[in-house]
Amino acid sequence: MIDFFELARNQHFPKGALYVIATPIGNLADISIRALHSLTIVDGIACEDKRHTGSLLASYGISKPLLTIHQHNEYEGAATLIEKLKSGERWAYVSDAGTPGISDPGSILVEQAHEQGIPVIPIPGSSALTVAVSASGSLLRNQDGHFQFLGFLPNKPSQRDETLKQIEQATIGTFFYEAPHRIRETLLAITKIFTGARKIQIAKELTKLHENIVVILISELHEWILNNENWQGEFVIGIEAAPQSAPSLFTPEIEAWTKLLEDKIGHKELSEILARQYGLSKKEAYQFLLDRKNSQ
Repeated sequence: MIDFFELARNQHFPKGALYVIATPIGNLADISIRALHSLTIVDGIACEDKRHTGSLLASYGISKPLLTIHQHNEYEGAATLIEKLKSGERWAYVSDAGTPGISDPGSILVEQAHEQGIPVIPIPGSSALTVAVSASGSLLRNQDGHFQFLGFLPNKPSQRDETLKQIEQATIGTFFYEAPHRIRETLLAITKIFTGARKIQIAKELTKLHENIVVILISELHEWILNNENWQGEFVIGIEAAPQSAPSLFTPEIEAWTKLLEDKIGHKELSEILARQYGLSKKEAYQFLLDRKNSQ
């Protein structure tokens, strides 16, 4: 049987470097071999919460000195850790869950390490954002993989609603995190602000025992809210991009052709005719027909 840890042991792990390590967002089995090996060789681990990280490390049989660095002491904690790194020690930084720096503390520490010429070595792994995006399917179908991530929305309802209005106009898919005590009100606000046939993804407790991912039309969201009784857990919300009007390259002549033929042949065949006749890609022609149908 292959010794998978040998793959990590044979790699270079320089001293005096900061190892930014992603940890599981719920499922302990999701940690990488390289992350586990890195956690065993560092001199210490900086973290948001010693109790949480201590419990995580104990699950893997690892015990290391811990240094607390969170949003309330990040500058002071970073300065302390930088001195340890300058002395040649290896240190890791982990957040409570997932990849540090993504809606979590860590960016200030990493910035100061760069400024001091200290190597920053990212050890990739789980992130609630990438997990949700990978399961979003049709939300990104027409966006060539493009999307925006907003972290957590503002706390104040007025500012939250203003952000949602901007998302409503966004031409690419949008993802954001939401806390359990705010999720219901945020979803209700979406039902009031958004119009049209847009899809929404509600991803809850990703990678955990009670993981649940649903993709529905926003027009169906209010009924879904009324039927949902459990709002516990962490949420990732994805919202489909605003539908785009037909590009300017689609002239009145193309519109006339479409009206003439659309009742006689299917969309696939019609898109092939339009593409061949006017030098368009089949994708452009087919998307034009879909947008035209949705706008009627």
